[in-house]
Amino acid sequence: MKFGVMVLLFIVAFLLHPGPGWAAADSTGLSRPSDGELRKTLSPLQYRVVRENGAEPAFRNEYWDNDKDGIYVDIVSGEPLFSSLDKFRAGTGRPSFAKPLEPDNIIENRVRGWFFIRFFSKGKEVRSRQGDSHLGYVYDDGPAPTGLRYSLNSAALRFIPKEDLEKDGYGMYSRLFSCERNKKFCSGPASGRNG
Repeated sequence: MKFGVMVLLFIVAFLLHPGPGWAAADSTGLSRPSDGELRKTLSPLQYRVVRENGAEPAFRNEYWDNDKDGIYVDIVSGEPLFSSLDKFRAGTGRPSFAKPLEPDNIIENRVRGWFFIRFFSKGKEVRSRQGDSHLGYVYDDGPAPTGLRYSLNSAALRFIPKEDLEKDGYGMYSRLFSCERNKKFCSGPASGRNG
């Protein structure tokens, strides 16, 4: 009987605990805009996705088929999250990535919701650390070498093209798209790229 009560208390505590992604500010002390400010600056869809854990329509979102080189940052905080170098077409109609650009900027939470989804879903919710934005979900059915698929909402992201990285304050990531760092960006006949 005591064991059953302990298990029940554990389950209740698990279900009621908000998880690490729900704090008002991250451990660095940085704060994020208030919900009132976000309602003014974000579109209704962006607000619903990042603050109400919403989802946008598959194949009808800004970045699902974006093949440009650059990085993706949180729409709320601007923290760098993913790189186009790790983006792939998963056939889901959402931007999908094999790994984060900055793993410390990502929080993965157990899925909380309806009974069936909570206990039988193979994915984990993905949130940004500083912005506490709901980004999407991560699954273990992605490509090698990580085997992960971060399936995200475009509405939670802002894309910074490689040519704007310096101008927008993300110059440290320019090296990812250089010839020395990645042969994909070398010009000439041996590279497979024209010019």
